[in-house]
Amino acid sequence: MAPMTAPERVEPEQTTLAPAIYDSVVRHVRRKDQDYRFSHPIYLWLVDLDDMPRLPAWLRPFAGFRAKDHLGDPGSTIRENVDAYLAVHGIDLRGGQVLMLAHARVLGYVFNPISVYWCHDRDGDLACVIAEVHNTYGERHCYLLHPDPEGRASVEKDFYVSPFMTVDGQYSMLLREPTDRLAVSITLRQNDSIALTATLAGCRRPATTREVLRTVLRRPLVTQRTSALIRRHGIALWLRRLPVVPRPTHRPQKGVTR
Repeated sequence: MAPMTAPERVEPEQTTLAPAIYDSVVRHVRRKDQDYRFSHPIYLWLVDLDDMPRLPAWLRPFAGFRAKDHLGDPGSTIRENVDAYLAVHGIDLRGGQVLMLAHARVLGYVFNPISVYWCHDRDGDLACVIAEVHNTYGERHCYLLHPDPEGRASVEKDFYVSPFMTVDGQYSMLLREPTDRLAVSITLRQNDSIALTATLAGCRRPATTREVLRTVLRRPLVTQRTSALIRRHGIALWLRRLPVVPRPTHRPQKGVTR
């Protein structure tokens, strides 16, 4: 009789690889009051908060991640900030993986209109998603979401983003975990009609030294450009005489440092 051999161990399929870069296009379509639309090429990072990118020293100024940029507490790590925020809402990942999609600091500067965190429990199941939104006034707000199996979630708007948009309505979000493709969309409905739609679509690139350098050279100063374009579009809307919505007093959230 032939000796028995142990069955070959099959590793679970890994559908999301981090760190990675997503070469992407962001599109905005405003329908409220006036039709206004734009699209711009950008790139974003997908990182595992427990295994951050390790790049050569000469490349690190173009790919920096600091805790104060993400949920805010500079005395902790980004992962600790996420866990502290989730603890406020009674969620314990017990060491499960957290993937973050965001801009990195480039030459000391970063601005993230939105950062997305896919939070898994220790069994690998998706426990929740955090959508962290920043405005150009230095304020931030986190939306805690529980998407359905298709990655869809809804939440009431509760944060002042644009000086030309009121703080009301409901966001419908599509936040599927990135694989080889990135597809994120946010639709704001106000008064039973679509006020704004924003989409983000991209392709994954491995975060090798060569690929990061290539991307940095192809899209230089991406975070500075993002911030400048937001202000340029704001001026364009102001010149169209859209009414300015007064900014309400910001109410910091528990577990989120301004």
